[in-house]
Amino acid sequence: MTHQMAGVPQKGAPAPAFSLKAHTGATVCLSDLRGKKVVLYFYPKDNTLGCTIEAKGFQAHLEQFEKAGAVVVGVSPDTTASHCRFADKYGLSLLLLSDEDHAVASKYGVWVEKNRYGKKSWGIQRATFLIDANGVVLETWPRVKAEGHAEEVLKAVSKSQPRPFPGVAP
Repeated sequence: MTHQMAGVPQKGAPAPAFSLKAHTGATVCLSDLRGKKVVLYFYPKDNTLGCTIEAKGFQAHLEQFEKAGAVVVGVSPDTTASHCRFADKYGLSLLLLSDEDHAVASKYGVWVEKNRYGKKSWGIQRATFLIDANGVVLETWPRVKAEGHAEEVLKAVSKSQPRPFPGVAP
């Protein structure tokens, strides 16, 4: 099977558009999130150790992300039903999007061939993208370690607060 893979979007580049089904039943498009910063994180699979640590980390800081003007969106190849079970089990209120055909993961360059104990397979490389309110990539984390990642992203989100124009009093 041949997989077309785009490169990872770089800082300053437009974030690739997407439209995916959320576990809430809604369809979420990147364009619908304009005006907010978007923390778009890709993870391999619901209910696995690393993915659970990462999701719980983002959930624990969700209010701080929201106060900083950001929405947190998780994407994996799991079904919306799987996402519902995952969200219910861990009390997750962040958006979990289903990318079953890996089209969006491919656009973001995170659908990769993995080699685990000599066995090759395709899957999501854990990665996060911070996208600004205009749809431009502000920051990328191409190879994420789940532990402590949400705090690292929150620092970047907080640093990217809009600044007043020069000469305008805050």
